[in-house]
Amino acid sequence: MSTHFFGDTAVLLGRSLRHIFRSVDTIITTAITPIAIMLLFVYVLGGAIQTHTESYVNYLLPGIMLIAIASGIAYTAVRLFTDMNTGIFERFHSMPIARSSVLWAHVLSSLVANGLAVVIIVLVGLVMGFHTSAGPLAWLAVAGILALFTLALTWLAVIAGLSAKSVDGAAGFSYPLIFLPFISSAFVPTDTMPAAVRAFAENQPVTSIVNAIQDLFAQRPVDSDIWLALAWCLGILVLAYGFAMAVYRRKLS
Repeated sequence: MSTHFFGDTAVLLGRSLRHIFRSVDTIITTAITPIAIMLLFVYVLGGAIQTHTESYVNYLLPGIMLIAIASGIAYTAVRLFTDMNTGIFERFHSMPIARSSVLWAHVLSSLVANGLAVVIIVLVGLVMGFHTSAGPLAWLAVAGILALFTLALTWLAVIAGLSAKSVDGAAGFSYPLIFLPFISSAFVPTDTMPAAVRAFAENQPVTSIVNAIQDLFAQRPVDSDIWLALAWCLGILVLAYGFAMAVYRRKLS
C-alpha cells in the first residue's frame, strides 16, 4: 500500500466520520437494543439463570458487546449501498484516488462507530454492577479481539452493501449475525443445552470469543478459546475481504 492510498483513505475516512457524528443517533440506536437486552436478562431473567459466576452482568456483558457490533455493521452496509446508488462512487472513481480507499474508509468508520457503541455499553454495565480486576493488558486484549471481530463482520457488511438490491436487503443480512450470540455461551453455559444445540453452540465463533473475553475479564488463565477466537476472526476477515474485493472489482468493470 502506498502513501497515496493512506492519504486518500484518511480524507474519505474524515468524510464518513463527519456523516456519523452529524447523526450520532445511529451510534445511540446501535447501543440501545443491546442495552435493553442486557437490562431484561439481568433484572428480569437473570435470577433464574445459573451461570456459576458471582455476577450475571459480568457473565453477560461480552455477549452484549458482540450483539452491538453485529447490529452496528448494518449501518455500514446501508451507507455503502447509499453511496453506490447515489453516484458518489462514480464521482470518486473519476478522481485520481486509490480505488480500495473508498471501501477502507467505510470499514474504518465502522470500527470507530462500533467502538463508541461498545464504550457506551460498558459504561452502562458498570452502572449495573459490572466489575473486573482485569489489568491494562487484559483490556487491550479484549479491545483487540473486539476490533478484529468488528473488522471481520464489517467486510461481510461490505459484501452486502455492494450486492444488495435495496436498503432493506443491505441492512437485513445482519439479522442472523445478531441472533447468533443467543445460540452460544453468551447467555447461558452451553452444558445446559440439548445435545444438538450444544454441538452447534460450541462450534461456532461467538462462543469461543465470549469465553475468551470472560476469561480475560475474570483474570482466569486463557485456554484454547482465545486462539479459536482469533482463528475464527482472522479466517472470516480474510475470506470476507477477498470476496468483497472481488465483488468490488466486478462492480467497477
